[in-house]
Amino acid sequence: MNEDKKVVPLMDNMNTNEECTETKTSKWNGRKGIYLLPNLFTTGALFSGFYAVVASMNGNFENAAIAIFIAMILDGMDGRVARMTNTQSDFGAEYDSLADMVSFGVAPALVAFSWALQDLGKVGWVASFVYCAGAALRLARFNTQLGVADKNFFTGLASPSAAAIVAGTVWVFSESGVTGADVAWLMALIVPAAGLLMVSNVRYHSFKGLDLRGKVPFVALLAVVMVFVVVSIDPAKVLLGVFMAYALSGPAYELWTRLRAKKA
Repeated sequence: MNEDKKVVPLMDNMNTNEECTETKTSKWNGRKGIYLLPNLFTTGALFSGFYAVVASMNGNFENAAIAIFIAMILDGMDGRVARMTNTQSDFGAEYDSLADMVSFGVAPALVAFSWALQDLGKVGWVASFVYCAGAALRLARFNTQLGVADKNFFTGLASPSAAAIVAGTVWVFSESGVTGADVAWLMALIVPAAGLLMVSNVRYHSFKGLDLRGKVPFVALLAVVMVFVVVSIDPAKVLLGVFMAYALSGPAYELWTRLRAKKA
């Protein structure tokens, strides 16, 4: 009789475990998917960054610089498309960060190194590495501060803007017929400076407050057309000038803020 009493609870436990297993299995709905539309833009940005590296290895530095600017356009679109279509996801955020590291971290550093900095030996690759490490640290800090950072400002120069400075410099000189060896020391200053600005505590306006879905006056559309006209006159010099001005706007804003605080 005692042996029979011991067997019954054992069978009950076995039935209970089977029911739990069936319950857990019934919750599985198959493989999880990803949103295609925003990730297509991210993939395009990644491809443009990879193409920039390959083009620089083949000596097509002007095409490499243009590819980095194309990656910037695609990178700016994927986030906005995801928000407009309500297709944000953790996968998309991580994928975007990895693509940014390739397109705006590795690609500009290798393009600058292949074009000019390799002639300086150790100084050249150290300058390139400072930029690449700055981009990695900038992206890591940005990802960890998403929940607490002010959305209207970036802490440090954004990696696409830093990449635009490096790629724009290569583009302007290559288009003018200047070789990388002629401006190697200048690039040895510009490239690590862009990397250091990315990891600095200087604040830059993010322009995320712009509402692209709302109505705007007709004059605003005319202004956009004029911007395209100005850029089309000389894309390399105009874009480099714009991003150089943006890079300097951060330190200028910080200096103005401190002077204003002292006067107050």
